[in-house]
Amino acid sequence: MAEGTPGPLAEPPPRRPQSTAELFRVFNRLALQGFGGVLPIAHRELVEREQWLTPTQFVELLALGQVLPGPNIVNMSIIFGDRHFGWRGALAASAGLMTVPLAIVLLLATLYTQVATQELAIGALRGMGVVSAGLVIATAVKLRTTLQANPLGQPASYAIGALTLALVGGLRWPLVWVVLGLGGAAMALAWWRIRVLESSR
Repeated sequence: MAEGTPGPLAEPPPRRPQSTAELFRVFNRLALQGFGGVLPIAHRELVEREQWLTPTQFVELLALGQVLPGPNIVNMSIIFGDRHFGWRGALAASAGLMTVPLAIVLLLATLYTQVATQELAIGALRGMGVVSAGLVIATAVKLRTTLQANPLGQPASYAIGALTLALVGGLRWPLVWVVLGLGGAAMALAWWRIRVLESSR
């Protein structure tokens, strides 16, 4: 392969949002599609449609949003907006994500109190829970290709993911201890692998 030629995992540089108004519009659009979970829609809008993030950048931003306090998608919107337009971008992206959905949720919450005990509402909520889980799994499958460029390597990444699932989903360990313990160990291992790769060049 000639020097300077991108490898098979090279990703084209992402586009940039042109204004805070565009940030607001895109995040509002993805929020209004996010019935059952915004994360899969965020990937489709930010990576596939707008091309503001590469798949690898999306995973990195998601990882950062996951470990910070608060909802991961809100954290992602604030970080992404701040990266491009400072505090104005953070405000525009988070406002686009939350303003209209907040009004809708308040209206639905008022209506839900009237039907909460009805079998139809209970069944609908259980069905939506299954769909939400399916959306999360579909997003994870779509993002698995980014593990090819991860310094941990695919076997270690899959092992850490399976262990996380077992600790949180099976053993019901508190999420904070899994993030601090297993997450800290994974970060240390990634740091060591990066050092080894850099020293071998």
